[in-house]
Amino acid sequence: GDSRPDRRGGRDDDRRGGRRGGRDDDRRGGRDDDRRGGRRDDRRDNRRGDKRDDRRQEEEKARSHSPQRSGYREERINRRIADPDLPDDIDIEDLDPSVLQDLRSLSKDNGEAVAKHMIMAATWMDDDPKLALRHARAAKDRAGRVSIAREVNGIAAYRAGEWKEALAELRAARRISGGPGMLAVMADCERGLGRPEKAVELGRSEDASLLDRESAIELAIVVAGARLDMGQAESAVITIQRAQPSRDDRGMSACRLSYAYANALAEAGRVDEAKEWFEHTVAINEGDWTDASERLAEL
Repeated sequence: GDSRPDRRGGRDDDRRGGRRGGRDDDRRGGRDDDRRGGRRDDRRDNRRGDKRDDRRQEEEKARSHSPQRSGYREERINRRIADPDLPDDIDIEDLDPSVLQDLRSLSKDNGEAVAKHMIMAATWMDDDPKLALRHARAAKDRAGRVSIAREVNGIAAYRAGEWKEALAELRAARRISGGPGMLAVMADCERGLGRPEKAVELGRSEDASLLDRESAIELAIVVAGARLDMGQAESAVITIQRAQPSRDDRGMSACRLSYAYANALAEAGRVDEAKEWFEHTVAINEGDWTDASERLAEL
């Protein structure tokens, strides 16, 4: 009976996500260490006052970031070995043309590999979220400056219950491309991390006013859930009312909004109204999107 969009996993997953989400930081750490090492050596050379050593150190520092430096190729190979396998029959043309356009900033081979990992991430998202996340991470590792790769990693992390990683990746995607982005998913990650007040803040943000109708409904559902997390049932009811649930609307978004409204009413002790909206939800629940019939039976 949860009103959150598609949350997978429980609070244990939240805590796990905080730790496991650091794996990408470990990979970046190797490069950061190279940079820090260069600066430490610079200072040592400066203390000696030997300008020739300074110049040599600068050259070595530059080489440390170069594909020609010792160990660079091995690091790349090790990262690739850890990537999940890709089937031979993936057609990258299955991706949206706009996504393929974004990937054209990469080399041809790398762009194709990223596209294939993204397709596999989408393929496994429902049945094996952990495998989907491995593919999404592989795509992100190859295309860290491409917004859609970060977004896919964020969504996959969310579906796998890795709230902290999901938030970091979705924020990165928004920094790259701008726009309101995946506000509802980000707000739900805040709930998963035990920060419902942060979810409410996102619902009040300026970006929230830029969302399309469907995205605004999803955000309202999450914010109402955050209000319930905080024991504010009447505020949850008001949050859903602002999203204007209507008995005339049809489709998944309308069904989910109707369900969230019924749920908030029930939590607020307004049982008769809750029954009416659960009944309405059952009536428009064409794709078995909710458990409204079971909730209605409980009432």
